Amino acid sequence: MKWFTAVARVLLFIAAGTLVGLVFGHALVGTILATSAVVLYWLQQMWLVEHWLRDSSQAPPNVHGLWAELVGHIYRQERNASATISQLQSTVDYLLQSFAAMRDGVVILEDGGAIRWCNDAVQPLLGLRYPEDTGQAITNLVRVPEFKQYLQAGDYTTPLVFERGGEPKTHLMLVATRFAEGDILLFVRNVTDRVQNENMRRDFVGNVSHELRTPLTVITGYLGTMLADTSGLPPPYVRALEQMDGQASRMENLLKDLLWLTRIETTERDAKDEQVDMGALLAELQDEMGNLHPDNPLQLQVECQERIPGDYRELYSAVSNLVINAYKYGGQGKPVIASWRKQGEDYHLAVRDHGRGIDPVHIPRLTERFYRVDDSRSSMTGGTGLGLAIVKHVAMAHGGRLNIESRAGQGSTFTIILPQRT
Repeated sequence: MKWFTAVARVLLFIAAGTLVGLVFGHALVGTILATSAVVLYWLQQMWLVEHWLRDSSQAPPNVHGLWAELVGHIYRQERNASATISQLQSTVDYLLQSFAAMRDGVVILEDGGAIRWCNDAVQPLLGLRYPEDTGQAITNLVRVPEFKQYLQAGDYTTPLVFERGGEPKTHLMLVATRFAEGDILLFVRNVTDRVQNENMRRDFVGNVSHELRTPLTVITGYLGTMLADTSGLPPPYVRALEQMDGQASRMENLLKDLLWLTRIETTERDAKDEQVDMGALLAELQDEMGNLHPDNPLQLQVECQERIPGDYRELYSAVSNLVINAYKYGGQGKPVIASWRKQGEDYHLAVRDHGRGIDPVHIPRLTERFYRVDDSRSSMTGGTGLGLAIVKHVAMAHGGRLNIESRAGQGSTFTIILPQRT
């Protein structure tokens, strides 16, 4: 409507000019003069608006009609944009001040890995300098292979713990998150104390377990000798010796699992380059379970014949733990199925039972050491509480993970998911 009014005014002005020219006998001249006046007026209005747009900090120009409406609209839009920009800048400043005050290191990377910003805490951790290193690729400044591979892989679902050289050596934990259009937010924390404590715990468990094996071997040896001939012993003594022998065997199994778990944790970062035939591994385990459960042999579903790089002993230990658990808790006489298949880019090794299932509240903690879903049932089966912890660490040592699915009354499926490696 405003455009229509403006055009109508222009036409009326030109028509008036034509009428005036007609009165003086020169209608065409009157039309030309009126049109020229309109053009000159609009050019003046356009010049005023263009001059203001070049420097919008000035007051809006004194224009009229349609141009006044246009300038008012632009002015309102500019004020709204300025308010929005000011609010966003205030938010950014607040976030940067928050990051700057953090004790953990913070780095903001552009898409491509160039440093956009970092706080003071990260500079001694990664050896960065701000603002001197702005625009530099962080992988050129932090020359740690694990760090570079982690950033380039783009999978930030789990943090990276890596060792940074120098004296003293430090262990850092890196958490990366993508945001905006490909930018990356890095949080870096010094976890040297935590790593040292974990190493001390692992060494302590390993050393104690190793030292306990010798006296335990002596105890089980004497118990075996005494139980070989119990004809001259009173029945209460025989029962006591049998209970002692059972508990000694259980402790021996516990120490064996502790030592094996310590070994897996110690060699977790070692290369797993042995080509493992998982079909043959499952066939070997099937023979072993056939001797233990002749009426209910292990059922196999091998859909993949490819070999994978890994450690045969560790993988056999993990799968055997899953199968033994399936027989323990799957129900008497109910089938246990082990399958090996390739799904997408991953390999899936699944063990399924048909027992009563597991309450979902317990699933997140099943792989913790010594965690018991049911203490009474665990003591009856003689489990050490370390089987699933061993499975989890074997999966992690091979770059994979353990997935647990269970439904009440329908059994459980434990799946080791291993990524394809070249």
